[in-house]
Amino acid sequence: MIETGKQTFNRNFIVLIFMIGTFVTVLNQTVLITALPHIMKSFDISADIAQWLTTAYLMMNGILIPVTAFLSEKYTTRQLFIGAMGLFILGTAIASISNNFTLLLIARIIQACGPGITLPLMLTVFFTIFPKDKRGAAMGMAGLVVGFAPALGPSLSGIIVDHFSWRYIFLMVLPVAAIFLLLAIVYMKNVTEVNKNQKIDLPSVVLSTLGFGSLLYGTSIAGSNNQSSSSVVLWLAAGVIGVILLIIRELKLYKPMLEFRVFKSYTFTLTTIIGIISFISSIGVETILPLYIQNLRNISAFNSGLILLPGAIVSAIVSPIAGNLVDKIGGKHISIIGFLIIVVATMPFIFLKIDTSLWVVILFYAIRFIGISAIWMPLTTVGLNSLPGNLVSHGTAVNNTFRQVAGSIGTALLVSIYTNMSTKAIESGKIANQVIAQVHGMDYAFIAVAVFACIGLFISFFLKSEKEQIYNEVLAETASVV
Repeated sequence: MIETGKQTFNRNFIVLIFMIGTFVTVLNQTVLITALPHIMKSFDISADIAQWLTTAYLMMNGILIPVTAFLSEKYTTRQLFIGAMGLFILGTAIASISNNFTLLLIARIIQACGPGITLPLMLTVFFTIFPKDKRGAAMGMAGLVVGFAPALGPSLSGIIVDHFSWRYIFLMVLPVAAIFLLLAIVYMKNVTEVNKNQKIDLPSVVLSTLGFGSLLYGTSIAGSNNQSSSSVVLWLAAGVIGVILLIIRELKLYKPMLEFRVFKSYTFTLTTIIGIISFISSIGVETILPLYIQNLRNISAFNSGLILLPGAIVSAIVSPIAGNLVDKIGGKHISIIGFLIIVVATMPFIFLKIDTSLWVVILFYAIRFIGISAIWMPLTTVGLNSLPGNLVSHGTAVNNTFRQVAGSIGTALLVSIYTNMSTKAIESGKIANQVIAQVHGMDYAFIAVAVFACIGLFISFFLKSEKEQIYNEVLAETASVV
């Protein structure tokens, strides 16, 4: 039992509720990928339209996450978790009975409020209830949710749609989510400090929504054949302007919605950059490889999910181990080793051919996840450890937001490299076969992934090797004011 203020709570039980509840919500980010063809048939819609069921979900996450720092200070842990799970269940229920695409899309947006709140809240709560020397292990457990759930989604939905209607994807999630909502109502305790006088700054919400929303939308349509390059540039420009205006406003506010001064911490800034690079290295390959496996090798979506599943399993195994190691040896060595593994394991994909053995794909994809899992949550821990306690919720929101946006931009960049290099190979006459040209383009995309990983490796050497303190005087002064 742990005591904080006047509250006494069972830490292990709170961890269990958060991990499984968040796992269920995060799983739904990717669970429809395999089911999209079936939904397209049900509603007689094109792939471009159906893709919005995933894109809108991720965009809502990206829009909502920046607001969680304010929400975690305004409302109790119990209120936020119950509210988030309630919205997720509502969206899931509506999705299961949707009789048209518009209603299903609205349901997915409501669903997205779940992980948009529970994921950053889970990280903030773990930092509150665990001492500093145990946070790495705690964040390693959180890595099980962040890494394993999205990777499991396509395989799980493949099994369901092979035997049942796509509606059962939602119907099977409902009882699990409902059980953990009931457990939260009965057992969840308040573990974070609340300032009921905290008021939301509406201009900040508007700028955050327009800025991050435009960036995510712009990158999501970058690979669409139906969108002109000028349209993409306009959306991205609007996003950049919105984010710049948001930062300027937040720095002027006495009580900002999102505290960008966390970047005054040298360690937090470096680990955030490293986390972004590792995320791009992960999600970029997760986007390109299924195109290779399904479109070029003509393997079903379900079997494609199974081919990538060992990587998710490796992530689930490595995350807790890496979390424990970062508590003992710090983040610098973990990051260097992790990026070395990513660089080495990416090399075989640079020489990918149409007849490359699938066992090579399975093996090196899984090895890459050793490096990614060694970096992702452990380095997030190191960065958040470098912040005073009252800035952890802001650090969590900033870290998750920038990672989401960078992941979207990175994916669009890699897909663009792949398509452009494929097209150039055909137009130049260098390669006549369309399939071979596409594999050629993918090779260049993997070269870009390797370059990202090398940059991450280089930056890792600038991390401090000693255990982090609460840091520089400027940040401490800022925290005392905030």
